[in-house]
Amino acid sequence: MEGEGALEALGEQLYNLIYPKHAEIAGKLTGMLLELPGPALSQMLQDEALLARAIEKALSALDKQLVPSKKPYNDEENVSGSSDSLGDQLFELVDTYNTGYSHKITGMLLEQHKDTVLKLFSEPTLLQEQVNLSLKTLKEQKMETCMSDSLVTEDMERLGEKLFLLVERLDPVHATDITGMLLEMDPSTLPQLLTDNTALEVAIRKAQAALESFKSSI
Repeated sequence: MEGEGALEALGEQLYNLIYPKHAEIAGKLTGMLLELPGPALSQMLQDEALLARAIEKALSALDKQLVPSKKPYNDEENVSGSSDSLGDQLFELVDTYNTGYSHKITGMLLEQHKDTVLKLFSEPTLLQEQVNLSLKTLKEQKMETCMSDSLVTEDMERLGEKLFLLVERLDPVHATDITGMLLEMDPSTLPQLLTDNTALEVAIRKAQAALESFKSSI
């Protein structure tokens, strides 16, 4: 009963916020929003923008005559068996958490077994746990990518410093320009220039020729 009381209290607060702008259908809209997870509803009461978005989606659903039933979402009559429809409905729930990764998280959740996905509609706590877990995974992946990119940048900087010292011995005047040109080569061939003097000299001569050609064209 405590859960029902809390839901009723949420409903009253939502109704009071919705009524001023949508008096005629305030009850209908409130009922639709109450099908969302409890944590999402609590957040809406504190975030006017989030509530406005949810109301817009509910109004759109009414216009398309696709208003979901009050029956449990895991009932086959309420949740369509098609993956597209299931994905759309799941996205609507995931999007209420305003993570910034709604599409990606929905896709991750849909990779689970269909029975597991259906449980997310009727168990708000499970949905929230899954959303948080997916969000954590995405952020970790993003961090790993950033670290990887950072390491690549650091490797190129160290390689550039070593190349510059070698180029400077052969052409101190144009060492900076030539080093920059060499760093534009295929990264896999650059380490060879550090250990193969012949290959380095050939590459420098080509760069010098390119520089002369550029200067003469000006």
